Amino acid sequence: MEDKYYMELALKEAKRAYEEDEVPVGCVITINDEVIAMTHNEKEKRQDTIAHAEILAIKKAEEVLKTWHLEECTLYVTLEPCMMCTGAIIHSRIKKVVYGTEDPKGGALVSNIRLNEIKGINHYPEIVGPVNKEECSAILKDYFKGKRHK
Repeated sequence: MEDKYYMELALKEAKRAYEEDEVPVGCVITINDEVIAMTHNEKEKRQDTIAHAEILAIKKAEEVLKTWHLEECTLYVTLEPCMMCTGAIIHSRIKKVVYGTEDPKGGALVSNIRLNEIKGINHYPEIVGPVNKEECSAILKDYFKGKRHK
């Protein structure tokens, strides 16, 4: 399968988050072209600072695979991961990260902190993006525009 297909699945998760009044970020993790985790942000629902889509997906993938070693996995996320999520990606050794749109305020792959430029980290995932940028960006802009009008 190609990256756009899995990003569409991540966007479906982002739409679920939007409907639940969560910041609309969705995440999918695959291994050998099989989806093993599909999640979205749940910070408000759980009242949990770390309930980002990526963290929840990593936890789910670890449960499915019964290991924290996710070296053969690809993570698809609609918004460039933050520092916390990037740290979890590094420590779980995810092989490849595909992001939908950049996060100019909090992104830790290409926007603010450029992960692959930090020397001495034990793991550097392949970084691909943006993929489906317009759609991934639009759902976030729409969500925050609605928040400002309330």
